[in-house]
Amino acid sequence: MELSGLMKPLDSPVKIQEFLDSIPYNTTKRTLSPLLVLKEKMAHCMDGGMFAAAALRRLGYPPLIVDLSAENDDDHIIAVFREGGSWGAVAKSNTTVLRFREPVYKTLRELAMSYFEMYYNLNGQKTLRSYSRTIDLSRFDERGWETTDEDLEYIGDYTYTVRHYPLITPTQAGKLSDVPKYLYDAGFSGADIDGLYKPS
Repeated sequence: MELSGLMKPLDSPVKIQEFLDSIPYNTTKRTLSPLLVLKEKMAHCMDGGMFAAAALRRLGYPPLIVDLSAENDDDHIIAVFREGGSWGAVAKSNTTVLRFREPVYKTLRELAMSYFEMYYNLNGQKTLRSYSRTIDLSRFDERGWETTDEDLEYIGDYTYTVRHYPLITPTQAGKLSDVPKYLYDAGFSGADIDGLYKPS
């Protein structure tokens, strides 16, 4: 069955998120195409972002991702979509708090900032620093990114080359408080430790 047929049950952004929530976190170093995510039933945040973008494409949205960049932590990839002029997101995460966002954010910066307080490392430090412009994955259609068996690490590498916009200043970063224990515990509940960034 072709990819569109396999994705047919994922008929809303929420259904796409529910599917990503239902599969294990990919702790390997491979970056899987959307078809391989369906076949192997696992995804990390890059896999999940691309999968969500491909699934959203079948609902009529452009296949857009945004890179959230962090300090002393992993970056995070979210698939973004617009409804009524507002932005929402679908994402795969090894934490409980960096996933779905309702389409209620007027700008991409607002959307990115909705992740700020929830974005922290194993040391309890708030680590989100910037967000990228939208990346339209259709630029990779000639390489068959949706269905290939090829490792898609090259798309991850591309995300580092696009323009990013700072969310806070260096002065603000130096004054951030640590994450409270209740939020720390909630965020890492059920996380696969092998897939978590080990901060310095």
